[in-house]
Amino acid sequence: MKKYLIPVSAITIFLICLFVFHPQEKASQKNLIPNDYLWAQRAFPYQTIPSAAYYEAVSMASNQPAARGSGALNWTLAGPTNVGGRITDLAMHESDLQTIYAATASGGVWKSKDAGDSWEPISDALPSLSIGDIAIDPSNKDVIYCGTGETNGGGGSVTYDGLGVYKSSDAGLSWQSVGLEATGSIGRIEVDTKQPNRVFVAAMGQLFGNNPERGVYRSNDSGNSWEQVLFVNDSVGFIDLVIHPQNPDTLFTVSWERTRKPNARVYGGPGSAIWRSTDGGDTWEKLSGGLPTGSTVGRIGIAISASNPEILYATIARTNGSFAGVYKSNNNGDSWTLVSGNGDPGYASFGWWFGQIRVHPESPDHIFNLGIGWKESSDAGASWAEVSNYLHADYHAFYIHPANPSFQVVGNDGGIYISTDGGATWQARPIPTTQFYTSEIDFQNPTRFSGGAQDNGTWASLDGGIDNWNQIYGGDGFVTLINPLDNAIFYAESQYGGFSGSNGASAPSAPRYNWNTPYIFDPNNPDILYFGADRLFRSSDRGLSWVTISGNLSNGIIGSGGVVYGTITSIAASPIDSNIIFAGTDDGNVWVTGDAGGNWTKISDNLPKRWVTKVVADLWDPQTAYICLSGFRHNENMVHVYKTSDLGQTWVSVAGNLPDIPVNDLILDPLDPTQWFLATDAGVFSTTDAGANWMPVNNGLPIVPVLDLTFHAPTRTLVAATYGRSMYKATVPTLSALYEPAAFENIKIAPNPTLADWQVSFVLLEKQDIRLDLYNLSGQCVKTAYQGSMDKGKHAFSIDTEALSAGVYVLKMSAAGKTGFCKKLVKAN
Repeated sequence: MKKYLIPVSAITIFLICLFVFHPQEKASQKNLIPNDYLWAQRAFPYQTIPSAAYYEAVSMASNQPAARGSGALNWTLAGPTNVGGRITDLAMHESDLQTIYAATASGGVWKSKDAGDSWEPISDALPSLSIGDIAIDPSNKDVIYCGTGETNGGGGSVTYDGLGVYKSSDAGLSWQSVGLEATGSIGRIEVDTKQPNRVFVAAMGQLFGNNPERGVYRSNDSGNSWEQVLFVNDSVGFIDLVIHPQNPDTLFTVSWERTRKPNARVYGGPGSAIWRSTDGGDTWEKLSGGLPTGSTVGRIGIAISASNPEILYATIARTNGSFAGVYKSNNNGDSWTLVSGNGDPGYASFGWWFGQIRVHPESPDHIFNLGIGWKESSDAGASWAEVSNYLHADYHAFYIHPANPSFQVVGNDGGIYISTDGGATWQARPIPTTQFYTSEIDFQNPTRFSGGAQDNGTWASLDGGIDNWNQIYGGDGFVTLINPLDNAIFYAESQYGGFSGSNGASAPSAPRYNWNTPYIFDPNNPDILYFGADRLFRSSDRGLSWVTISGNLSNGIIGSGGVVYGTITSIAASPIDSNIIFAGTDDGNVWVTGDAGGNWTKISDNLPKRWVTKVVADLWDPQTAYICLSGFRHNENMVHVYKTSDLGQTWVSVAGNLPDIPVNDLILDPLDPTQWFLATDAGVFSTTDAGANWMPVNNGLPIVPVLDLTFHAPTRTLVAATYGRSMYKATVPTLSALYEPAAFENIKIAPNPTLADWQVSFVLLEKQDIRLDLYNLSGQCVKTAYQGSMDKGKHAFSIDTEALSAGVYVLKMSAAGKTGFCKKLVKAN
């Protein structure tokens, strides 16, 4: 997780001209520790996440028959493939110089058969794609163990605990669960070099809770059964483990005392230590002999020298994350000496995010310390040098092949990099595991996508290709907007309101901003923007100046421990009446104004108290809106999608048969008021009956959290921002028929297509008030053809098209409260 923002030069994907963004760094929010945004969103207000409910939803999404017909979707990767996401582990077999396995934070296990030139995902059938560690049986390269649940203690975690250990006996073609489902997250797996049936697992436990299912586990039957051979208490997990290469009865493991809550975190304590067993794990001793002890000891990483196994190294962080030093033992762990103290800046100030050290297989004095950057020492830690030029921040994995030490693989928060010359030069080999928060489509050129990503800034495609995306903004990336009428004007942001525009726009000044700060265009005028902090701001000049149009809409609670609460999380302006604006907050409030911000009414008192992820204004009725909620049920009657038809006076569920799963976004189809799409933590769901029934639509899409959806209605392109598998796209099928309201009969439109006016005729079954509106494919009402009372019988009139551009339109006919989209109309060139 970036703690700083890097000004970057960017190629605008719209004019192919250079433009430089300078992310803002708020004075009150400098040096931010990793935040807990994803967890806080899903745990509010109970401070717990029932992972079992999540995996039930994943099972439903995986096993329920997919939607068919107009509701079906077929997803393909949209990219980028030239930038990756966080790598948590790397593994190769000592007999194989071609096959590499990579574990990712939230994108599963990937495999390369050609030394990193190409990659394929091999664990998409697993219920959890958050991977803590992978290990290969040294006696059989086809046997692989995979530990689910990331153990890194930063803020980019996928929030859900894993489901234990999985095993493959066919090099990743198939997997079976081998237990330890309640361990939460797996720090390390090691297979005995001489008795491959003996497997050891270091389990960290739950990331956001204390549980006794943690410690060191041992299996003597290749994972068929397990015994807990080392346990300290329910807040001390085990993060690392190494086996003596010549005497596998000797092994070392590392415990880490870690407690994490939304308003506090303790990343160390007297439970953090190094342990040794000399009898295959039957008994253990806690090592001291020069090692730091006490309440300030944080995360520890350990490594053993393959060329001289009596030598071990440990990299140790303090509880506050600062670097305590690298320690060395020359006598199998009996005593330790500090060989590098505070002088190694590569470790930075949040050591709980790294904790990895490696020893060169041919030299016990050649060591590597991983941090924001990574450094190497050729003199056992006495001096340090940069391994390479900057590749990407935050290093978590490093592998040197023992049969050919010139071949090296490193993994960080930007993906995988490979060296074939012993680290002299490096080439990126990224896999599409970017953790996207948001997505955007250039309305004028819908082949071009963009989005903000965890620890990777904002990326944009040049021409719809999957391998030529460019970074256009730094920091952690969030909302990206492109002016639909002029794509030379676009906006991007980094964490906590670091907002900039290509036209020089900047964020308004406010006391606090959400980690993912919302801002939107007025749907009727993209020169008007709304920006949500603790209050709502409006700009009439494309973000160059701002006016406050609300007071504090939150409950005023400001978080701690790296999380800022009390902020607006979603904004929606009615496309029919721009005076109507909705806003939702992270503490469960929903507000509406009917006079462009002059007066606000709180409309959420009868809704569940959950983090509001999305507010959506209806495309056809100004009184109608929808809200999406995060969180889970806690022995209560709540759902995750609600609808109001009276500006929030009353709410009804439109969640139908949806599982208990956080919902992150809702898309309404402008051609069909009954067809919607939902982004959830278990993929994408669709309904074709206005929320009465939902079906998963994940064909081709890995079952990972989808945090945002963007729909380009004219081309029927739907884009999904996944948190761990980059961005996907699908084409929404065109409806075979539109819906005719019961009040009308014998509806005819001619000529169609037309160069002039449309002649509309119909029979009205009884006298009543009717309304005829013309909509474009973006869901905007471009013309009201008639509004008023009509007598029973046949009617005919013209719709003037002079002011309309060429394209497809839909005639909406309303009578007696019944609405239908009855005809497609085509204005010819």
